[in-house]
Amino acid sequence: MTVNRTVRPVPAYATTHAPALPAQRAARAGAHDGPGAAPVVRDLRERAGRGPRTLLFGPRDLVVVTGLPGSGKSTLMERAAHGARIDSQDVRDRFAARLPRRLPYALYRPLVRLAHYAALRRALRSGEPVVVHDCGTQTWVRSWLARAARRRGGALHLILLDVTPAAALQGQRRRGRGVSRYAFARHRRSAARLLRAVEGGELPRGCGSAVLLDRAAAGGLRRIAFGGAGGTR
Repeated sequence: MTVNRTVRPVPAYATTHAPALPAQRAARAGAHDGPGAAPVVRDLRERAGRGPRTLLFGPRDLVVVTGLPGSGKSTLMERAAHGARIDSQDVRDRFAARLPRRLPYALYRPLVRLAHYAALRRALRSGEPVVVHDCGTQTWVRSWLARAARRRGGALHLILLDVTPAAALQGQRRRGRGVSRYAFARHRRSAARLLRAVEGGELPRGCGSAVLLDRAAAGGLRRIAFGGAGGTR
């Protein structure tokens, strides 16, 4: 496992010119300098106004946006993912628009998930780059995406939104998309484990890179693009 400490663009990775994680973390992860297909971690938190406006990935890559419910995943995808994007919230909204408003989401949640995974499967089979909304609790989904990325000759990349639980709850209230207390606690545990691992330089198996964003840095991101090596704008 390697945490890249250089600032040069790396083909097929998020080509941000931000500093990588601190050297002591890289050392714990067994880091080494030099080119190669080693995983890259970019920490763009606390860089509001100084971070990249574009994240560029390879033409066959897959990108997963993950974080707590209410952290701003759907907002970021709506603003920056101009190509194919698969967001489970879009599927939920379509179902909700057709069903009686008083019908609890728990009753039709299995249908939403089925439709979401069907749409994701179609997108993967198309061979086109895809940005995927990830709730963070279904680790098997990331494994599935990593395998799909390898088969198509690309890599899987994470964009991890790091916001406080209080900010996430506020985001849920603002968009009227709340989750139960039990579900939110489960999301908090999963998100905390993933964040600790990424901060330590350990990415989920099959991931080529991870970008850490706080709310301000995510707000400055305008484009998630695919097209090979390049820089940020």
